[in-house]
Amino acid sequence: MRYSLAVGLVALLVASSLTPASAATGPAACRDVDAPVTALGKREVVRGTLCTPAGAATVQLLIPGATYNSSYWDFPDGAHSFRVAQNEAGFATFTIDRLGTGRSSKPLAVTLTAFTQADVVHQVVGGLRTGAYGPRFDRVIVGGHSLGAAIAVIEAGTYRDVDGVLVTGMTHRVNPPGVVGAFANFRPANLDPKFGLLHPLGYLTTAPGTRYASFHAPGPLVRRVAELEESLKDVFSPTEAVDGLGVAVLLPYSRLITVPVLSVVGSRDSAVCGPPATDCSSAEAVLAAEAPYYTAPLRTFVLAGYGHSINLAPNAREYYSAVAGWALDEVGR
Repeated sequence: MRYSLAVGLVALLVASSLTPASAATGPAACRDVDAPVTALGKREVVRGTLCTPAGAATVQLLIPGATYNSSYWDFPDGAHSFRVAQNEAGFATFTIDRLGTGRSSKPLAVTLTAFTQADVVHQVVGGLRTGAYGPRFDRVIVGGHSLGAAIAVIEAGTYRDVDGVLVTGMTHRVNPPGVVGAFANFRPANLDPKFGLLHPLGYLTTAPGTRYASFHAPGPLVRRVAELEESLKDVFSPTEAVDGLGVAVLLPYSRLITVPVLSVVGSRDSAVCGPPATDCSSAEAVLAAEAPYYTAPLRTFVLAGYGHSINLAPNAREYYSAVAGWALDEVGR
C-alpha cells in the first residue's frame, strides 16, 4: 500500500513537471538508427528509433514482445505512446525491432533464441554507451514486454551492463490455460495474408482476429486500436519463445540481476495472473510473489482492469507515469 501511494505521488510530481520541461527543451529529437550487430557469427542489423530530449543522460532501450515490433512502444493512434511519455519525463528512448521483426534483419528463424537476442541487445547497449548512434548515454535502462521482458532479464543477468531493468507482462508463475490459449492462436507467418508465402519460413504470427482474446481480454475492446494493431502485427521465432520461457520465466535467472527492477503487469493478464499463477490483485501481492526471484531491489506496479498488452490499455498513462517515477527515483535522467 505504501509503495502504491508513493508511486502515485511520484507520478503526480512527474506529470506536473512535463509541461515546463517540454516548454524549456522542446520535443525529443528522433532519428532512425541501423545498429550493426553480430549474431551467431553473421553480420545483422537491428533497426530502431532513437528519441533524445535535450540534456538526457539516461536512455531506455525497449524490446517488444512476440508478434510485436517497435510500434508497440510508440503506437500510432496518438493516445498510447510509452515512448512519448518517457521523452516528456526527460528520458531518451531507443525502441527497437527484435531480429526477425520489423525493419531489422531476418535470420533463419531456427537460429533465433532468447540468448541470441540478448547478446544482440548487449551489443546495442554498448553502442548507446559509446555514442555509436549519435548521443552518448551515461545510463541505460533495458525494458521489455512479455518475450521482450524475458530477453531483457537474460541480457541484464548475463552481461550486467545496464543500470535498471523494466519487466512488463512477465512473472515467474505462468497461468497454463492462458498461455495455451494464446499459443493456440499462432500460425505460420507465411500462411497469413499480411506476410505472404515469400516470408521466411519458421516464423509465427497470430491468426487474423485473435489478438484481442490473446493479449487484451478481458480489458475493453477498442475497435480502432484493435484494427490498427492487427495491421501492425509482427512475428516471432518459436525457438526464442522456448528458451525465453524456460530460462527467464521458469528458472530464477533474474536472481543474477544486480540493478533495480520494476515489474509491471495488468491485473487481469491471463498469461500470468490468477490461480495457480501470480496474484495480481495489487502491487503488494505481485511483490510478495516475485521477491523470491530477485536479489536486486524490486518494485512492482499493477495496471487495473487490463490484460497482457498494457501499453494499449485505456488507462495506460498511469503505468507510463509509474515507470517514469521509478526510473527517476532509481536511475536518474
